[in-house]
Amino acid sequence: MQDSLDQLSDRARWMTAAYSTGIEITAQLRAGNMLAPSIVKTPIRTEILDDAYPEWHPASHSFLGMVRLLIYREITGDSYRAVARYQELAEVFDLDHIPDESVLSRTWRKRFDDGVREFVQIAAHFVVKEVHDRDFSALGVRPKSEVVDEEYRSTRDDEAAGREFTDKQIYRTTRLARDHGFDGFNSGRAANATYDDTQFFELQTFMGMVGCGTPQGATRFQYRHGPDSGPHGDTHLRAVKQFDPDSLIDGFEVATDRLLSAIKSEASFRRPVTVAIDITTVPYYGDVEGMEMVSGLNQEDRAFKFATLSIVGLNIPLVLAVEPVRESSAWDENPPNQIHRVVRRLIRRAEQHVPIETVLCDREFDSKRVFQTLSNLGVNYLIPKRINSTEQEVIDTMEADGQAVAVESASVHVGTGSHSMQFLYVPSTKGNGTTVFATNLRVGPDEAETFCQRYSRRWQIENEYKSIKDDFLAKTSSKDYRVRLFYFVFAVLLYNIWRLTNFLLKAGVDGEMDYEPVLTAGECVELVCSALVPAD
Repeated sequence: MQDSLDQLSDRARWMTAAYSTGIEITAQLRAGNMLAPSIVKTPIRTEILDDAYPEWHPASHSFLGMVRLLIYREITGDSYRAVARYQELAEVFDLDHIPDESVLSRTWRKRFDDGVREFVQIAAHFVVKEVHDRDFSALGVRPKSEVVDEEYRSTRDDEAAGREFTDKQIYRTTRLARDHGFDGFNSGRAANATYDDTQFFELQTFMGMVGCGTPQGATRFQYRHGPDSGPHGDTHLRAVKQFDPDSLIDGFEVATDRLLSAIKSEASFRRPVTVAIDITTVPYYGDVEGMEMVSGLNQEDRAFKFATLSIVGLNIPLVLAVEPVRESSAWDENPPNQIHRVVRRLIRRAEQHVPIETVLCDREFDSKRVFQTLSNLGVNYLIPKRINSTEQEVIDTMEADGQAVAVESASVHVGTGSHSMQFLYVPSTKGNGTTVFATNLRVGPDEAETFCQRYSRRWQIENEYKSIKDDFLAKTSSKDYRVRLFYFVFAVLLYNIWRLTNFLLKAGVDGEMDYEPVLTAGECVELVCSALVPAD
């Protein structure tokens, strides 16, 4: 990872180092260390920072010591005058003495250039936010509200509360997505068109990150970047409709492959992975006549449905495949939904990128055809079953005999084949009662409960859908399914860019790789764009 950092631009190197510094200080604090020792124990790459004072300058304080001291000040929020009183910090930070407030102020303004100041703030503010977000004790850390940039506190109606993207992050993300995610998409429009495809993709990215609709998004984009910077809203929608669903899905696969190529040197994907398949909904409130891709959720609610396959567990949680779901409804002539065919297409697409060991699905996929499809594809599965009369009889017998766990052997026989499988009866993790799982692995009663705990990894996909729809999905009221699919696919693409960035940052830091993202979506976008997009 160090070699790859050295190949980046100067700004990318120190930004990456700043986040790494913040991560390590946070780890020291979580281990129970005090703040100042935590900063000292954290390596700081001063060789990539510029000391504005030449060697002959009479300053008596080491550059590293001053960087550490001002990181401490930025984390605590103390004034220069207050810091100057803490002479006991001199020994901790290897300084002859703590300078007075005028020297501290001059160091910040004169000795530290823009890059060093931003390095200090990124590292320190990361620590402050982590301490409060992770809710652990760390004495001296200032309130989070003091470091949250005012730009993040937008209360405009069209930007959802909690959204954490600045204009600079949005602009850089559009450039990153253009350079690394858009090549696989082609509308087939004429080469001499007023706007090329990339400009539509940039506008789409902008709309997703600010959470607004097409007309307003186009207006705001042009306001920020100039009247000729992008198409009008109606032009954008016409161009989006040029993408047929199959080519859009193919484009997503190309983009995913390009993103994954960035981490082939890491160890995460050399072993078979666990994946989760699920279906998410995007509500639809209009007239359903002629809307064959709209599904009925219940008596009143309607929605578009999209199936996804995502990596879960301790690997990077990327979405590897997207598949539209077309169901039979009262207002169309669709044939009944063949969910096993959706599963087959998702698995085959994902296996072009990674080897798959186990597939987790929810009860919506409790079907003999799904079981057999997964068996035919040579992957393991763990799927909770609906409890019908047969399963209830087994549960009643277990209760009468005082059994907490039971395993029943069974077999599946459908037109596409047959295979042996098992039903695992284990205590519910949501309270009293018993949960039943279906699997094609051989699992004994003694290990059944532990084995079924693997299913808890699937909860990650719920957070994934929330982030895709809350942080990256542009708004639209369009009835055209091509628009709906285009918007959803691009939201997933931006989500993958965010997750990839977290993975690359963690790969460069010693410690356990876990699911929880190190950075917010906005912070990740800022970091990866600084590395991959040339400065203006």
